Amino acid sequence: MDAQSDTKHTSFQLTGMTCAACAARIEKGLRKLEGVTEANVNFAMEKAAVTFDPTQVNRDRMEQTIIKLGYGTVRESIDFDIIGMTCAACATRIEKGLSKMPGVTEASVNLAMETARVVYNPAEVSPTDMQMRVAKLGYEAVRKTEQTKSAEHRATEIKKQKRKLWISIVLSFPLLWAMVSHFSFTSWVWLPELLMNPWVQLALATPVQFYIGGQFYTAAYKALRNKSANMDVLVSMGTSSVYFYSLYLTIVWAAQAGHQHTPEMYFETSAVLITLVLLGKLFESLAKGRTSEAIKTLMGLQAKTAIVIRDDQELSIPLENVVVSDVVLVKPGEKVPVDGNVIDGLSSVDESMLTGESLPVEKRAGDAVIGATVNKNGVLKVQATKVGRDTALAQIIKVVEEAQGSKAPIQRIADIISGVFVPIVVGIALIAFVVWYFWVTPGDFANALEKAIAILVIACPCALGLATPTSIMAGSGRAAELGILFKGGEHLESTHRVDIVLLDKTGTVTKGKPELTDVQTVLDETLFLKYVGSAERNSEHPLADAIVEGIRNRGISLPESKQFEAIPGFGIRAVVEGREVIVGTRKLMAMSDIHVKAALAHMTQLELEGKTVMLVAIEGSYAGMVAVADTIKETSKAAITRLHEMGIQVMMMTGDNQRTAEAIASQVGIDRVLAEVLPEGKAEEVKKLQAQGLRVAMVGDGINDAPALAMADIGMAIGTGTDVAMEAADVTLMRGDLNSIPDAILMSRRTMRNIKQNLFWALGYNTLGIPIAALGLLAPWVAGAAMALSSVSVVLNALRLQRMKP
Repeated sequence: MDAQSDTKHTSFQLTGMTCAACAARIEKGLRKLEGVTEANVNFAMEKAAVTFDPTQVNRDRMEQTIIKLGYGTVRESIDFDIIGMTCAACATRIEKGLSKMPGVTEASVNLAMETARVVYNPAEVSPTDMQMRVAKLGYEAVRKTEQTKSAEHRATEIKKQKRKLWISIVLSFPLLWAMVSHFSFTSWVWLPELLMNPWVQLALATPVQFYIGGQFYTAAYKALRNKSANMDVLVSMGTSSVYFYSLYLTIVWAAQAGHQHTPEMYFETSAVLITLVLLGKLFESLAKGRTSEAIKTLMGLQAKTAIVIRDDQELSIPLENVVVSDVVLVKPGEKVPVDGNVIDGLSSVDESMLTGESLPVEKRAGDAVIGATVNKNGVLKVQATKVGRDTALAQIIKVVEEAQGSKAPIQRIADIISGVFVPIVVGIALIAFVVWYFWVTPGDFANALEKAIAILVIACPCALGLATPTSIMAGSGRAAELGILFKGGEHLESTHRVDIVLLDKTGTVTKGKPELTDVQTVLDETLFLKYVGSAERNSEHPLADAIVEGIRNRGISLPESKQFEAIPGFGIRAVVEGREVIVGTRKLMAMSDIHVKAALAHMTQLELEGKTVMLVAIEGSYAGMVAVADTIKETSKAAITRLHEMGIQVMMMTGDNQRTAEAIASQVGIDRVLAEVLPEGKAEEVKKLQAQGLRVAMVGDGINDAPALAMADIGMAIGTGTDVAMEAADVTLMRGDLNSIPDAILMSRRTMRNIKQNLFWALGYNTLGIPIAALGLLAPWVAGAAMALSSVSVVLNALRLQRMKP
């Protein structure tokens, strides 16, 4: 019975099953695991139910077993807006609460954005369960998909905060006036006798304490109910202590009316403290709103409506109602509403929002257009290929949101500290009270209480919780404005550690649009080019495109080729009009036993000019050569100079031959070259550099760069390249400009410096503030002002990143 009670149940949503045999295989694999007592797989529902002993096996082990068997498990992620958080301890508590739920594999709460991201198993837990869990912890979780008016919600909250603050100021000012008049240097200040009456002070302080400050009591109760403590606990304890002590003095004074002087009240301390905390939270909310300006700017780029042609009628409909395959009419001056292909019309489109290129790009039938770009002069008919969340702009917004909501590894320091900070502070405050009451000023309860309150208030960990996320938000947002998309806070942090940048040549250093420049043949030139063009027309290599386009521009028609074979890293082989044609490198010719010695001198000369030369053999004999040149991007040299000035090594890696690679490298100032590297060898070259202790950033734009991008410490994909490369990379450089590389590293360096400044300020502030308060050198209201200032200063420091210029 006991053994049975120790078992737990879990379930997995499965993918990859094709028949009942798959289900049986998964069942068998799971049952073999030590600790699994029962496993049942439902093929129809694609679900596995498992009974297991948690002391012997866990969910991760079971999931790994399913994956090893060749199947997958479904994990989903969901974003919530969290309402009611006040400090880092709140975020930590929600994070822990969600992480402990069955089926939740990861939970990350961002205090600055007031959001939570949860990765979970939908077979075991639902978003509603998570919302209920957060509610039980004392907060509210609203699904992002439901929160269509999050900006309005924030504005409403700020409006409510402002109203409460003004009420608090009006009620607290007379109490502050009474307190200031007690100082010897302000004895000249006139004070109405009425304000010295304890009952009047009580009447003014009570609404502030329980109506304005009620939110702190509610949040503190919820925190303590869940066996944790946060900023609200500190504020509630501090203000309540002084309020109820003053209330006690008032009652004693009233009971002995006429027999003693009016006692010194402390109502102003609690009221002014609450007012200052509210002021700090308002400034913090306003500043935090500014950190998400980048998202608002990106969202503002989207068109709101689209003109769709349906049943030969032009209909203006909301953007969200456009579906794939709809034909959209884009008039001059309008934004292109969706990603798609032009099917009719001729115009130029301003794509600067995506590429940074200020010159409009000509668009005609067959060309692709991107949503949110601006049509300049002609009318275009565009067939939608991607709408809603799938558009390029929506993907950019998603990447930026995920980066802003993610945690950088450095934040773990703050999370660990804030988790234990409040209980420690309460302990220090109690010790300080005892020391002052029994030893420093024996029997002076009011004085000892004041010192304890100052400690409670000065130590609020708000600044600590905001130190990292506000910098990540501001830094990643500013980077997005510069066309640099960091996929997460961890990449924004680690980019600054890069020692060497490894550049692909074609499409990265060069424009990636080579042109046919030289033809040398022992045959008739037209016949020779017909064979070469026909053989190359089936190749997807950019050099092949250049050759074919150059031959077609000479008016030569190209017949179909047969038996086409691409030989990666070497060239191609095909049959044209019954003759075998081989086009490629020296190595390919040697592999095919074709003698090309007589052509090598001319080939070397062309390569020294930075041209890529391909040798051609027809029917087993050398027939000639063609050369193409890829022009260098105008900004490449300046970008590489900047990297060198930053102390970063630069190396170029290419499949081209050594001479061509060195010619290109010398033009842009690259001193190290890896030439004739096969696509599968690029990742190996990254490994070799890492083995030397170097942190490698790989920059590329093609499918063949994806393994190296994934292998590198930081993979940077040129955004004008392929989706595969962008998916494998940690950073996407949307503008295809190498200057984005030093910009990305500089953004990372400045963000990390900003985080360290914030952490130093937040930790240093508390480290210094607590002993100063314990020594009795801080009045509680001064401590409250300082605490509010610390949070605001951290957020304002982070906002400096939004003004960063590369």
